[in-house]
Amino acid sequence: MKKILISLFAILAGTSFAAAADGGCDAFKWPVAREQALFPAAPAGQSGTSLTVGQAVDFSLEAVDTVSFEVPPERAPAAGTFGATASVAVPPDGELQLSLSDEAWIDVVQDGKTVKSAAFSGVKTCPGIRKSLRFKLAGGAAIIQISGAKKADLKVAVLTPE
Repeated sequence: MKKILISLFAILAGTSFAAAADGGCDAFKWPVAREQALFPAAPAGQSGTSLTVGQAVDFSLEAVDTVSFEVPPERAPAAGTFGATASVAVPPDGELQLSLSDEAWIDVVQDGKTVKSAAFSGVKTCPGIRKSLRFKLAGGAAIIQISGAKKADLKVAVLTPE
């Protein structure tokens, strides 16, 4: 009887580990392989930096109450959290995909207004990538606002959707 219970436990444990592996990075609604390639070598960046489409930055975030946001974040950040702002030149087709290494709120501001994301995908079981959002914007300047991060560092990739 003990052998049967041990065998059943081993099978169930193996199935659980396989399910967890399957629910990793492949569970995103779209591929995140580019982010996985960019994040390890992402250069350091500070709040106020300019981002380039096709690259990632490893932000050193500031206490959220010291960040000068273009507009108030859509979700009020909790006290003791971190944030940053950055500018980006949106390509003429106007589509951006922003991916974050950890939990944080992200707003994109264009022409003084917050732009709602067109699509969102978040996975807690993908090492190094927590969520990815897609935005439909007008070509030109935009501001990316990060708020509510629980840690003082965050990697952000700025890409065009595949």
